[in-house]
Amino acid sequence: MFGVALEIKPAHFYQLRHNKKALLTGFVAQYLLLPIATILLIYLLNPSPGIALGMLLVACCPGGNVSNFFTLIAKGNLALSVTLTAFSSLFAFVITPLSFFTWASLLPSLSADIKSFEINFFDLFYNMIGILLLPLLAGMLFAHYLSNTTLKIAKGVRILSILMLIGFIAVALYNNQKAFSEHILTVFWIVLLHNGFGLIGAYSFSAALKNDEAVNRTVAIETGIQNSGLGLVLIFTFFDGNGSMALVAAWWGVWHLISGFLFSFIIKRKPIVLST
Repeated sequence: MFGVALEIKPAHFYQLRHNKKALLTGFVAQYLLLPIATILLIYLLNPSPGIALGMLLVACCPGGNVSNFFTLIAKGNLALSVTLTAFSSLFAFVITPLSFFTWASLLPSLSADIKSFEINFFDLFYNMIGILLLPLLAGMLFAHYLSNTTLKIAKGVRILSILMLIGFIAVALYNNQKAFSEHILTVFWIVLLHNGFGLIGAYSFSAALKNDEAVNRTVAIETGIQNSGLGLVLIFTFFDGNGSMALVAAWWGVWHLISGFLFSFIIKRKPIVLST
């Protein structure tokens, strides 16, 4: 999160005053469309409680910072991507726990499972401040007051962050080998459908609102690329490292890199026609 913050500038939030339609589309797609799709998938597929909780938690996490890279490949609106990522990352300490408990309340069985872990909104909220908000603020202050140093270390921090995420996912899969062997086929298709709807559903939603093609691509990527690493941290911190939940978050972390690249590589071939 410190590494993400090195790329965040106050100007990114000033952009909230401009292109309001595109920003609103991105917010609605990520904070309403994806969670609603998740609830519907849970109803339709009826997965085990652990898998369902993992799906919901991932859907409530902020967008992943690799979304900016995929937006660049896809020839999307990079400024919009950075702004959406910055906003979702900075305010996730409130939005993620609030969203998670709100949407889980629509599924009584999941609410009961959450209670079995003896966690509540404020437990999650206070810890999210330490996990997300403080490192983000520290990174933004570091970038502001030590800009020359930031230029020198930013690339190295990004690489280190990616390596740490890969290691974290590998450890999660290794420590949950039984859940992996028992549920990987189920989780593979669930994550494929879940992530696929995030990308294609958000793209179609933005297109239906007659946003520019570059905006459509950005909204799709910001919705389909989630910070599954944060999801894993929360699972190990609050959910006793639940194997099924960890498997969903870890596999999402692998799959969204594949799907994000494929989506970006394919969609960039489509001509961009500005809406009128």
